Amino acid sequence: MAKINSVLGPLDTGKLGFTLMHEHLITSAAGIPQDFPELLGERITDRVIKGLVEAKKGGIDTIVDATTIDLGRDVNLIVEASRRTGVNIIAVTGWWKEIPGFLNGVTADQFARVFIREIKEGIASTGVKAGILKAASDMMGVTSREETILRGVARAQLETKVPIMIHSYAAEQVARQQLAILRQEGVDLRRVKVDHSNDTTDAEYLIWIADQGCYLGLDRYPGHNASPLARTKTMKALIDAGYADRLLPSHDWSLATVVTDTFIKSEKERDGRNHYGYLYIKNIVFPQLRQMGVSEEVINSLFIDNPRRFLEGA
Repeated sequence: MAKINSVLGPLDTGKLGFTLMHEHLITSAAGIPQDFPELLGERITDRVIKGLVEAKKGGIDTIVDATTIDLGRDVNLIVEASRRTGVNIIAVTGWWKEIPGFLNGVTADQFARVFIREIKEGIASTGVKAGILKAASDMMGVTSREETILRGVARAQLETKVPIMIHSYAAEQVARQQLAILRQEGVDLRRVKVDHSNDTTDAEYLIWIADQGCYLGLDRYPGHNASPLARTKTMKALIDAGYADRLLPSHDWSLATVVTDTFIKSEKERDGRNHYGYLYIKNIVFPQLRQMGVSEEVINSLFIDNPRRFLEGA
């Protein structure tokens, strides 16, 4: 077994257990949790702890918190949540889509140095080390600033050997652009997870991604633009096609996000189809997979063996 960075220190991959590879404790914007916490509602930490305790009781051992700085990453909250709940949490470095104009001119090498420092030395002054890299592009394809960050992430990966998760836009097959850039930078695509892949039911495209060596982040449940059942049928099609060892299902669910006076919802009301939080897949998707004839061995491998192998680089 290998050791990877968790927010509480080095973690033996043999202790990962049941792992969700793309979730969020909170989602907002840079600085909001620290400076404007009231925008996230009352008792943020207590609500996050409650959600993680429920997840732990339901058998969730580890989550990857995919919250970059521009999505409101709060390392101190993540550490406290992991300590108080016993859930292993892996923090991310990199950048999502909210790239301010004042970063124009920052080079890929500059970004890489920042990301490497967060992996090798720690985030800010906390000493908490990130365990995975993240970059993002969406419906506009890979913009020039996103390309700079993606190349910075690639160069950081080559230096640190930690894996990469990329936010992608499946409807327009944006991963084709993203993977071409990573390949140019010399990244081993077996260390790459293409997220939000289950926003499409185009199995041919998803098989193309897997054939490049990548893992598929089937991480939007219940999601919006494809039904939950359609997402599960796509997963079953990929399993039947022989790609069970490349699939990493998750929810992309946040335990707390910004609430407004004009549109206030509780966490469980934010998406009327998800009354289970981090346990939606266990409660809804597992029965669907079983009914479709997927074995318990395969189901468990999606959440135990596949995350371990991806994080180890095995």
